[in-house]
Amino acid sequence: MRLIGRQNEIEVLKRAYESNRPELITVYGRRRIGKTFLIRNVFKGKIVFEITGINKVTLNKQLLNFYLTLSEKQRNIRKPKNWIEAFDIFKQYLDKLNSKNKKVIFFDEFPWMDTKKSDFLPAFEHFWNSYANKRNDLLVIICGSSSSYIIKRIIRSKGGLHNRLTGKIRLLPFNLCEAEKLLKQDRVRLSRVDIIRLYMILGGIPYYLEKILQGESLQQTVDRLCFQKDGFLRTEFRDVFEALFERHDNHESIIRTLTSVRKGITRDEIIHRSKTGSGGTVSKTLEELEESGFIEKYMPYQGRKRALYRLTDEYSMFYLKYIEKSKPSSSGTWNKISGQQSFKIWLGFSFETLCIKHIEQIKEGLKISGINSTIGSWLSKSKEEGAQIDLLIDRDDNVINICEIKFYGTRYSIDKKYSEDILRKIDLFTRETRTRKNIFITFITSNGLNQNKYSRQIVQNELIADHLFIDL
Repeated sequence: MRLIGRQNEIEVLKRAYESNRPELITVYGRRRIGKTFLIRNVFKGKIVFEITGINKVTLNKQLLNFYLTLSEKQRNIRKPKNWIEAFDIFKQYLDKLNSKNKKVIFFDEFPWMDTKKSDFLPAFEHFWNSYANKRNDLLVIICGSSSSYIIKRIIRSKGGLHNRLTGKIRLLPFNLCEAEKLLKQDRVRLSRVDIIRLYMILGGIPYYLEKILQGESLQQTVDRLCFQKDGFLRTEFRDVFEALFERHDNHESIIRTLTSVRKGITRDEIIHRSKTGSGGTVSKTLEELEESGFIEKYMPYQGRKRALYRLTDEYSMFYLKYIEKSKPSSSGTWNKISGQQSFKIWLGFSFETLCIKHIEQIKEGLKISGINSTIGSWLSKSKEEGAQIDLLIDRDDNVINICEIKFYGTRYSIDKKYSEDILRKIDLFTRETRTRKNIFITFITSNGLNQNKYSRQIVQNELIADHLFIDL
């Protein structure tokens, strides 16, 4: 399989390989995101040593794993009793390599190797500072799914790795364009609207997308993965949080809290609703969730200065809403759910989140990618005339795009009442923000707008599903 996307990440890795200095890079992100696949493909034939930590085993078993892995490279080595000795043996192996080319050393699932009271991390720090950092021909990669560990003990290390990293890569889910490329590579043929529906359930996690089978319909895929007894995504939610975070109960609690609200909420509101304890604990947990791509922190447009948080992970939203409490079924669950009005409302909210994630594609579709702009959302202060805008683009060319986002099975029709509601909202927005900029009403829909007198009257720009697939 060929690499899809990841161009910026590939450039970081290639520059590190071609540099004339020692390099220490960390690659992190949620599990199933493709970290190992990326590194193995970029450095195919160049990795002189690769080891993968084993989850939830003793120090002795981790050392045995190291010994057996290194034994495949060099015979007649002694079995280490501790990590200091293990890295000493490893240095002897590296000293015997004759190639002048850069040598890639890959520690996969690095956090799992650091078992309790093992002194693995201090031993690794000593290895880097006393040996590897003096060799211009070494590129050491630390990789792991445990974002909390990588952030706290590697990126923000206060010990031996403080300011030692020469690069870091946070791997995020695929966007729609990349997801479509992966499906085509696997010979899966779905319409773009169905890919959007699938994305709003699975998100852009490559491993999940690879579970889709050639010749399956959207209904068959969702039933098999989400609602059948042994469906892969029926148990994945808990496994994800256990693998990523050391104290995952707090992370789950915050995700559940954000699932229950449509609009973004403040840190204080999260503390009150989730009952997760101290403010410091919540701040740390929110940061880890944001770094892992589960939530987004953003500032509202004007008005309140406190940051808001919203859930952006599609799989978590769908799991908590529909999978968690469902009973296993052989088939037909998707049809039953997708016909409910509550699901259509949920689809609308999810489509808004998806559009916000693809803001660069939206700007390209509007032909404004070269114009400096800020992205925001707005909530009216008026209790009597309450209104909100989920996505607006405030541009430096004296224009604000107010985006109306609609996911609909067919072309969407604007009627008289909706047209009047939009005009009232724009009037309220203009009065409260006191903006003098031109307001362009922009519709983003799954299948386009029906042209009628109301659309011609109020709509300045129109984007459809295809625009969200723009390859940037």
